[in-house]
Amino acid sequence: MDKPEKSKIRRRGIYLLPNLLTTGALFSGFYAITSAMSGRYETAVIAIFIAMILDRLDGRVARLTNTQSEFGVQYDSLSDMTSFGVAPALVMYLWAFGSFGKAGLFAAFVHTAGGALRLARFNAQVGTDDKRYFQGLPSPAAAAVLVGFIWISLEHEYDIDVVKYPALVLTVST
Repeated sequence: MDKPEKSKIRRRGIYLLPNLLTTGALFSGFYAITSAMSGRYETAVIAIFIAMILDRLDGRVARLTNTQSEFGVQYDSLSDMTSFGVAPALVMYLWAFGSFGKAGLFAAFVHTAGGALRLARFNAQVGTDDKRYFQGLPSPAAAAVLVGFIWISLEHEYDIDVVKYPALVLTVST
């Protein structure tokens, strides 16, 4: 029986690294949701920002190690949907929209659906888009707008009854 070459073993290990970073981003999005469910909104916001850092790193590591794959593209997209589509919308809903009833639920869903549409468009254009032209707001940036608003509001102890209306508009528009 032939022993596998050392470079082949190392190569498989290198493939794991970007996917581990993607998994970390996915976990951060999941953790943000569970934190918000427990009323820990600042922790939820920080978790989403950590997901952004990990999301940025996974693509860079894949390119640096020349380990990009179609699997990695799809896995990253699913992670992004959780961390930058569902998580910020649910955190915003739980933080500010409970009193709005169905209107609050709708606003949170609009952000989630917008994230899904952005990611689907990105995946459909992966090999064909022209980087010279603006293609819309990326999902991490849209999430950063929402969770940044929450974090600033929490940090400055703004009255939720005052900021929930701008939050509603912001959520629907990002």
